[in-house]
Amino acid sequence: MQNENNHQATGPVNSTVTSLNGTARSAGFVGLGLMGAPMAANLLKAGWSVSAWNRSAAAVDDFVRLGGTGVPNVAALRDEPVIIFMLPDLSFIEEAAAGLLAEWRLAPPQPGTLVVVMSSVSPVGVQAFGIAVDEASGGNATVLDAPVSGGTEGAQRGTLAIMAGGDAEHFERLRPVFEAMGTTVRRLGGLGSGSLAKACNQLIVGTTTAALAEAAELAQRSGMDVESLFDVLSGGLAASRVLEFVGPRLAARDYAPTGPAKFMHKDLSFVVESARAAGSAVPMATAGVELYGELKRQGLGDLDLAAVRQTIAALSDLQSTAASAASEAADVIDSVRETTA
Repeated sequence: MQNENNHQATGPVNSTVTSLNGTARSAGFVGLGLMGAPMAANLLKAGWSVSAWNRSAAAVDDFVRLGGTGVPNVAALRDEPVIIFMLPDLSFIEEAAAGLLAEWRLAPPQPGTLVVVMSSVSPVGVQAFGIAVDEASGGNATVLDAPVSGGTEGAQRGTLAIMAGGDAEHFERLRPVFEAMGTTVRRLGGLGSGSLAKACNQLIVGTTTAALAEAAELAQRSGMDVESLFDVLSGGLAASRVLEFVGPRLAARDYAPTGPAKFMHKDLSFVVESARAAGSAVPMATAGVELYGELKRQGLGDLDLAAVRQTIAALSDLQSTAASAASEAADVIDSVRETTA
């Protein structure tokens, strides 16, 4: 869980700050991890003044060296017109935001304050968080959800796909923020729609990666070169961005983390939760929850998503062992029958 350590670092405020719909191009940013740090850095590059908090001081120090400002706790961002959260899950966000909401209950923020949840969170949960923020701020702050896709490479290059949910007018106010971090920016509907879109994205990415992992393990155990297989697949209907980006890591069994695989289990659980509420059948997501749950049980959750191949390899070994044991048992039974016949 995130605890607001009282560390503080300060840096120069960007001198290119201008106005945005009458509001200073100033933002608060909470969470400078693998995704958050480059996203916040791209805001600086786009001329925004950004004040940031992170659990570990080292990340804040790095951000200050880029021209950002560090704050001692999230509550210190209370007067920012835009506050962005990029933490692992909604529970982390709720804990980090507790002091901020307490401040707002004592003295509400300026009307039109926008709180942006860019993490992958539950579509149902983010709506409840929106209600909590509205109540704590006296109606002066509004939550939008805007999760991203594109991984650490997209975050570094500023080419993320950003899926937003919230009021249309608020979305347009935030468009310059989003366009500093991504190249594909869409509003999908009201609060929670962005998170549902991200859940659908993860359904496709998670199950496609698992299918590629199965294909890789099947090919390898059948004496085929996996890299050659993926090369020919990329020229046909099976070609995809997932194959392009994850395929080489699957083929090389390179599981160095670009993002923890354990988060896919969480994301697919959101798909199942949302499908239950909508009355929609999601057999692929259901199978994915079980598979990535097994990945976590095998202790692979902190590795890259490609580690699902290792999970499938372990399941294959288990299946082979079971089949061998069954065959040996059958041979023993047949031998006994022949002896007693």
